[in-house]
Amino acid sequence: MLGMRETCDDWTTLSEIVPIKARAAIPVNVVALDQPCRARYNYPARMSRISLTLLLAIAAHGLVASSMSSYVHYKLLADPSYTSFCDVNPAVSCTQAYLSRYGSVFGVPVALGGVLFFVLVLLMAGLGGRATSAVRESAAAYIFALSTMGLIVVLYLGWASYFQLRTFCLLCATTYVAVIAIFVISSGASSIPMTTLPRRASRDLRTLLKSPVALVIVLLLVVGAVAAIGLFPRESAISTQQASYPPVTDQQRVDLEKWWAVQPRVDLPIPNDGAKVLIVKFSDYMCPACRETYEWYKPVLGKYLSGGQVRYLVKHYPLEAECNPSAPSNHYASCEAAAAVIMARDKGTAQTLEQWIFTNQPSLTPDTVKKAARDVGGIQDFDAQYSKALQEVKADAAVGAKLEVSSTPTFYINGRKLPGQPLTAPQYFDYLIELALRDAK
Repeated sequence: MLGMRETCDDWTTLSEIVPIKARAAIPVNVVALDQPCRARYNYPARMSRISLTLLLAIAAHGLVASSMSSYVHYKLLADPSYTSFCDVNPAVSCTQAYLSRYGSVFGVPVALGGVLFFVLVLLMAGLGGRATSAVRESAAAYIFALSTMGLIVVLYLGWASYFQLRTFCLLCATTYVAVIAIFVISSGASSIPMTTLPRRASRDLRTLLKSPVALVIVLLLVVGAVAAIGLFPRESAISTQQASYPPVTDQQRVDLEKWWAVQPRVDLPIPNDGAKVLIVKFSDYMCPACRETYEWYKPVLGKYLSGGQVRYLVKHYPLEAECNPSAPSNHYASCEAAAAVIMARDKGTAQTLEQWIFTNQPSLTPDTVKKAARDVGGIQDFDAQYSKALQEVKADAAVGAKLEVSSTPTFYINGRKLPGQPLTAPQYFDYLIELALRDAK
């Protein structure tokens, strides 16, 4: 039996003397070395049960939040009509965060990285709680190292969300808090010098790879990660998809007619230029839902605009204080984008530039808009024309403010306002235009 020694010099490394299975049975007072001796002989204290329980609970909570984030991001890309439960308003919105340029890295959603992070924390915490685990002593240190990298990422994403996008994402914030909590707990639970971690990692990795179970787990993680990334729609899917939609059923026709009949009608300060139906869209080029309806309603509008009976007009309503003091300022390139499209009208390139802006919406910045205005729109003097173009943007926004537009996109069909969320499905949008034409006869 091991006995207590007078000095550290009398100790040899316990991990080399006592087998892992037998070590758990040694009384605590027998191995109660002071901290300098533990560090010198590489025998750290085990992670406490409280720390282990907290890590497991918080990692599980974070895994749920990041999984929900991944699901919401997937639905936003796959289904333009989808509205997330955490989209409260433009300032509290998961959609704004996920579909921004900060929501993905090289086309891979950040939320999937969160899923992988929390799965790894759960696995390491689980190994740290097993008495016979080869990595039991180092588990807390591994989690601390991983959470340090995670902390850097969430601090950056938090800065991007709250100071760049000016949007609060509920699910994002939940994962941020979970990562920070794991960092704090693991820093207190780890008792080995971090300088020894690379050597321990090499040793523990060799040990784990000798285990068939460990190899299966690693294989499942790799396959799962690759499959998740491969199955996720790319950001460009929204801007390139051609919408197809089912016909309206008889019951849906009845319901839409009842809804249409009771909607209040407002006088729009916009001429219809002889058209029987005037459709007005208040839009923001950095609004994900505006991008969705831009693509989604193309087949519908193409069906009606050629006949001259329907006029479709887009009014700029950027969510940026520079050109729209009535809106929250969380879309930092919206004014530049709207002004660029206005400038491009005289060049005959407005539609091409608008398509480019929506296609590249996640990566828009004032500088990228100016570059696109030059390269795509043929505008060589953007800065010189900006002030004049901005006056038209401000005039459009003032009309929206007068009509009490509170979100984008907002549609009016002959003065009747369509609800912004959830988005009106294209087949319903189609039938509402048909109803407006019928009423105008």
